[in-house]
Amino acid sequence: MEITSRTEYDSLLARHDAMRLRRQILAPAVSTPTLPPAQRAGYGHDARADQEMILRHLDAVTPFDLLIEHLYDFMFLRRPYLRRLFPESMEFQREHLGRMFRYLIDNLHRPDHMSAVLQQLGRDHRKLGVWPAHYDAFEEALCSALRSLAGRAWSADAEGAWLRMLRFAVGEMVAAAESALTEPPYWLGVVTAHQPCGPDVAVLQVRTGEPYPYRAGQYATVESALLPHTWRPYSIACAPRADNVLEFHVRRSGTGGVSAALVDGTAVGDTLRLGPPRGAMTVDVDDDPRDLLLVAHGTGLAPMKALVEDLSERRVRGQRVHLLVGARDRADLYGWDALVDLGVRRPWLELVPVLGHEARPGGALCAALAGSDWSGHLAFVGGPPAVVETVQGHLFAAGVPGDRIRHDPLPAAGRG
Repeated sequence: MEITSRTEYDSLLARHDAMRLRRQILAPAVSTPTLPPAQRAGYGHDARADQEMILRHLDAVTPFDLLIEHLYDFMFLRRPYLRRLFPESMEFQREHLGRMFRYLIDNLHRPDHMSAVLQQLGRDHRKLGVWPAHYDAFEEALCSALRSLAGRAWSADAEGAWLRMLRFAVGEMVAAAESALTEPPYWLGVVTAHQPCGPDVAVLQVRTGEPYPYRAGQYATVESALLPHTWRPYSIACAPRADNVLEFHVRRSGTGGVSAALVDGTAVGDTLRLGPPRGAMTVDVDDDPRDLLLVAHGTGLAPMKALVEDLSERRVRGQRVHLLVGARDRADLYGWDALVDLGVRRPWLELVPVLGHEARPGGALCAALAGSDWSGHLAFVGGPPAVVETVQGHLFAAGVPGDRIRHDPLPAAGRG
């Protein structure tokens, strides 16, 4: 069956999920024991032995970018209809898959540790229109790519280890996708405001047709109709609101990517698609009422603004919040006036602008943090990956425990 438009494909995906949900509801209730992730996914082999086997033959099938190029060549040659599930530019997709291969291999001896990551990935893949049958095509293409690259150096034992690793990951992803059938694969949102803030930043307000179930500090993956099947993560810059309006701060990071489409090519009335909310940069004041340290650079201010708005409604009495915002100069502090307005009415919030061009990303913020004791605080860091890594390292060295320094996953921080 030929699918002639994005709307038809979205409708087909919705019907597919509805039929799966109907089968799930009508199926007789069966009591199943809770199993460890490895057993639940059918991983019935020695994971550490498989890891050692893969590592022993890794040189024959790397670098990963070459392996992945062969993989997609084989898959699209044999099943050309799958190409429409992917963005026009495959660069980000290849980089993401390379990171996932490395993650799986490095952590294969810890299947329980990988379970949460793989389950989130499986739920996220629903918005891409990925069905279980697509994983079979991926497995076939991977085997062909491995054999092609390794040639005579390849062995049945090495291929078996790769297949068991892949099937473990797919089992976790499919199970999570099935369990999320009552959750929309994505939300549609209409742009209600688009405000340029300087030459390369825009603040967008987006109203969803139904409530978007996020918490302050989380992020969403966003897709523009200008770049179908291309999703990038952006922090939500406001606390949940009754009018279903979300705010995003977007800095153009290049030409031709999602950030350029959102900053330069998006207008009021345009429609965006939002993936499910993700991220752990949230505050549970009932469980941890300690003072907060918020450190942001550039559009890393977005989740901090959401946290401040949220704390305005449910802060523990006596709790203080310190917010440091780094920027190249005063003009780069695009949201500062709004934050100053917040601070005027909230004596518990201390705002500190940190300005200056830096020889080392995050260096000025680290200098501003030096000389104060932050070891008793819960810290949040937002901004470009290099800045986050620098500030995180500084705080850890200064005595803030690693489990009290929160930030979004760095591999996903590139905005594109």
